Amino acid sequence: MSKIDPRLPLIQNLDLNGKVVLARVDHNVVDKGAIEDAFRIDSTFGLIHYIAVKGGFPILMTHVGRTRDKKTGHIKTGPDSSVAPIVEYLNRKLEGGFVTPELPIDPELGILALDPKALEPLLAKLKKREIGGIYLPNTRWFAGEESKDDKTKALSEQFAAIADCYVNDAFGSWQPHASTYDVAAKMPSAAGFLIQKEIEHLDLVLNPEPPFLAVVAGSKYDTKIGPLTKLYEKTDKLLLGGVIYNAFLAAKYGIKIAGVDEEDVKLAGDLVEKDKAAGKILELDAVVESDSIGREPGKFRTVKTKDFQKGKEYKYFLDVAPESFDDPKVTEIIQGSKTIFVNAVMGLTKFFPEGSARFYSEVAKNPKARKLFGGGDTLTDLKKLTPGAYMSALDDPSWYFFTGGGAVLTAIESGAYGIKPIAALIAANT
Repeated sequence: MSKIDPRLPLIQNLDLNGKVVLARVDHNVVDKGAIEDAFRIDSTFGLIHYIAVKGGFPILMTHVGRTRDKKTGHIKTGPDSSVAPIVEYLNRKLEGGFVTPELPIDPELGILALDPKALEPLLAKLKKREIGGIYLPNTRWFAGEESKDDKTKALSEQFAAIADCYVNDAFGSWQPHASTYDVAAKMPSAAGFLIQKEIEHLDLVLNPEPPFLAVVAGSKYDTKIGPLTKLYEKTDKLLLGGVIYNAFLAAKYGIKIAGVDEEDVKLAGDLVEKDKAAGKILELDAVVESDSIGREPGKFRTVKTKDFQKGKEYKYFLDVAPESFDDPKVTEIIQGSKTIFVNAVMGLTKFFPEGSARFYSEVAKNPKARKLFGGGDTLTDLKKLTPGAYMSALDDPSWYFFTGGGAVLTAIESGAYGIKPIAALIAANT
């Protein structure tokens, strides 16, 4: 693994003693008011302990979900996107005594401003160690978080007014918002331990030990073109899943597949042409066709790619059939790889989990490879579908779980230091 760029300011070089430390974390793990998977929260325990050990006073903040209506600008607040379950979890696990301030909320525009005076009573308690920390409301409840205007500038200044220094440890929160980007220029700022760890492991993807197998999926082909192109250049073999694989199959075999846009098929055609010479795509020869986006008895079937008929219209391909992994050619490549990067689920696992479960099981059989898993659905499904492999992986250094799948793909396309919140930390230090 490569060393951290010396231009990046690090938390271990900040003097935290007696300082209020505003830390941006990625605790975006709440779904409909309940914690879906606490992995991202647990990954920041080291940061929280370090701040306390070094004599600092922590203020944490995270976003939860998508709260802003892009058309109207209205912000939806309420229990479904509250940080309350996160605070309850932290206080139960760490006995941390975190408290969330109650701030005025406009029913349509969210929290209009963060008034530093409103936090003075809590800040006084924090500095006397009467509470363990402050946990701000969902950053996306603040009107200036995503607005990219004067409200964003004002909010970043308000963040700076309540703390002495800023630490970004939210690798998965890669979009440039007030709490991840603008605030870095307002006070002494640094990268937390998790961001440092993620950058170091990204080097294993950006400079992999061959043979390198990359696995990518997604619901829209056009959103993955950049990282997919970069990965194609680096990889020895590329395995596709989801709608991305559907678009590839439609382009290669001249078929139509329900739910796949013609524009995606045209874009996938470029990859088909490129692969005619390189032969890097590891094709899985069986898919599950369903009459609808669901699983109804008698309404789905396995279809072989060798039986595709040019011009034929097929229903929804919702999974890679598990028997695809009976092919010795496929298993030999998986077992022979020295680096495996996975940012994919094979299908719509809500209804058809079998393909993903079989793939994860095959990956787990390779003891030699560095196995690097992106965050989001990939990690959640690995845990649900193959819990034995997941639990074993937690104590196995050959596995690594990133906390943000989107951030990893962004880094593959632009480099780790091209992620805008990380670049903002460097800019603030120069």
